[in-house]
Amino acid sequence: MAIKIFIDQGHNPQGINAGAEGFGLREQDITYNVGIYLRDILEQDPRFEARVSRPTDSTVLGTSNATSLAARVNAANAWPADYFLSIHTNANTNPGVNGTEMYIYSAGGQAQWLAEALLSSVTTRLGTKNNGVFVRPSLFVLRRTAMPAVLLELAYITNEEDAEKLETEQYAFAYAIYQGLLSYFGFNNI
Repeated sequence: MAIKIFIDQGHNPQGINAGAEGFGLREQDITYNVGIYLRDILEQDPRFEARVSRPTDSTVLGTSNATSLAARVNAANAWPADYFLSIHTNANTNPGVNGTEMYIYSAGGQAQWLAEALLSSVTTRLGTKNNGVFVRPSLFVLRRTAMPAVLLELAYITNEEDAEKLETEQYAFAYAIYQGLLSYFGFNNI
């Protein structure tokens, strides 16, 4: 039985629930691409089955922030997914702030262990700063999912060095997430 991974590519292509911007990059474009790469990588591994929240780059979910987030959670719960990964890029008014971090609903348990494996893999492979795993129970996609869920902040779109990686290393981010999943499940590469 394949492990079902729901990949939520954070934000919509435009308008409602659009993402952050920096250095000419848009969060929603990066998250879309990384999510598609990750889905394709997982689909090549018979141990996994993967679905994405945005199957096309023009897919718009919901008519408000609330309904956009609910559509993502509802799709994962209805499948039902075994794990939920929400991919994002971070932003800060201070351009010096950089690095990768993970958000989970509560400390301890599968989501935290998964977040730690993903964080280690991404920071090791991409050379981003390890900012840690943070508990964020207020985040809708973590609070309302019926399975272990991690929100991944790949890097800061507002930091020049991070933004360059987000622009040029999208497949590497996806592959690092895949490697983190393998580590979490104790799997070897196929």
